[in-house]
Amino acid sequence: MVKRIAFFGPVGTYTEEAALLYEPAADLQAFSTIAAVGAAVASGLTEQGVVPIENSLEGSVTYTLDLLISQPDLSIFSEVVLPIEHFLMAKAGTRAPDVQVIYSHPQALAQCREFLERCFPNAQQMASLSTVAAVTDMKSSGVPAAAIAPRRAAQLHDVEIIGSGVQDMANNVTRFAVLARGDHPPTGNDKTSICFSYEEDAPGLLYRALGEFATRSINLVKVESRPTKQSLGRYIFLIDCEGHRQDPLVREAIEALSSPVSTLRVLGSYPRWNG
Repeated sequence: MVKRIAFFGPVGTYTEEAALLYEPAADLQAFSTIAAVGAAVASGLTEQGVVPIENSLEGSVTYTLDLLISQPDLSIFSEVVLPIEHFLMAKAGTRAPDVQVIYSHPQALAQCREFLERCFPNAQQMASLSTVAAVTDMKSSGVPAAAIAPRRAAQLHDVEIIGSGVQDMANNVTRFAVLARGDHPPTGNDKTSICFSYEEDAPGLLYRALGEFATRSINLVKVESRPTKQSLGRYIFLIDCEGHRQDPLVREAIEALSSPVSTLRVLGSYPRWNG
């Protein structure tokens, strides 16, 4: 049976490319928001969903982090790491010096900030729902416009590429999370994502939490925080560590962590990307 996979669309986005890399034979279904992808997976409409979670230039995708924090029915099942090359495109006949507006997703605009400031200092930057939606926005613009999007978007929408590799850093990569209603069995080369918070603030709480991993020689590959959205100054901490939650040392660390915290959830254990 063909696996159904939701992805943050529309067709032609980098997320679709990541989904194809993850499962080339899947029945891919595009959804217009990250939250909609999560809802499709949580409801059983699709078996899995692919969403961006982290970029090497701009950091974490907060929409995805908030989705994982707020939806206990979702877990990270796998990850895909994809090199990102941005292309500048416009309608046929458009001259670069005439461009007044440049459309793209906010993440893509941020990843091309230096290029835009250097080459289009007077052009207005406009946010679109996705990099592919940016091409549609550009085509309907009443003034000369361009869009920053994947190469495939130019083919899908019959527009011209007027610039390639416009991202500020050549090593621009995005990590995508494959969402499911459960996480992955151990493979021996895994990562585990965890979130936790405290009811009351006190000195040394985070230090002691991180120490549970340090004393067991468990490497932390990412540590960050997100607001609880309940009161100012309250945060949810997110940790990615090496190992699977079923590994004895990782299991011990999570169990030890559960005592002083008010909320604790394993967001998923999954294979490290080796593509």
